[in-house]
Amino acid sequence: MFGICNLSIVPLRSEANDVSEMVSQVIFGEHFQILEKTKKWSKIKLAFDGYEGFIDNKQYEEISENLFNELENEEPIFSGDLIDFITGSENNLTTIPIGARLPFLKDSIFSINNTLYKYEGKIAGKKLTKNAIVETAYLFLNSPYLWGGKTPFGIDCSGFTQTVYKLCGYNLLRDAKQQASQGEVLSFIEECEPGDLAFFDNDEGVITHVGIIMNDYNIIHAHGKVRIDKLDHSGIYNTDTHQHSHRLRVIKKMI
Repeated sequence: MFGICNLSIVPLRSEANDVSEMVSQVIFGEHFQILEKTKKWSKIKLAFDGYEGFIDNKQYEEISENLFNELENEEPIFSGDLIDFITGSENNLTTIPIGARLPFLKDSIFSINNTLYKYEGKIAGKKLTKNAIVETAYLFLNSPYLWGGKTPFGIDCSGFTQTVYKLCGYNLLRDAKQQASQGEVLSFIEECEPGDLAFFDNDEGVITHVGIIMNDYNIIHAHGKVRIDKLDHSGIYNTDTHQHSHRLRVIKKMI
């Protein structure tokens, strides 16, 4: 079985329970495989990054295997404005956040199953140059931190990096430690360029944080909010507290 998200932002939970931890979010237009289905909950695997979790059965629409495969083969198009809306066939509005997928968009019209939608906003998803990574990251400045979040209304550190890269045409995995398995290691901080990713670990050596490197050894990352701090050989130097907040583990070039 297969499905697609037809609501703006849906929580993906660690267990089949309304009060279970939100581990990520499913954004409008994201398609997925349904691994298990009970009366109220479905365990799903997102096509974009392979992430698994539980979603309420009332918060998605089932699709055929043929449609799933067509979506897999389509060059994805995403909404490019922080927030916008789509119009359904009965002129009802659905708000969508930046990064919502617009399946088979052509001449401002796209469809999910037999439902037609109209979207006239800015689009994203084409492969852009590395310079666009930092420019896109600025859109999220001051977005509040939210564990499992992937939108400007609440976002975590790896959701931030994944969404920024997605809008620029590149795929990252979901969690910081997963993203750290991608790309090419840079031996020295002096080798980094704006758009590269810096990863940070905890006392047990587990990578728990990631941010996007900017010019002049600045870094933009989600910590309380999406903010800009200084990056040095030790890690992130918080410009408000005048202390290091994260310990540098590795810098990686993704593109």
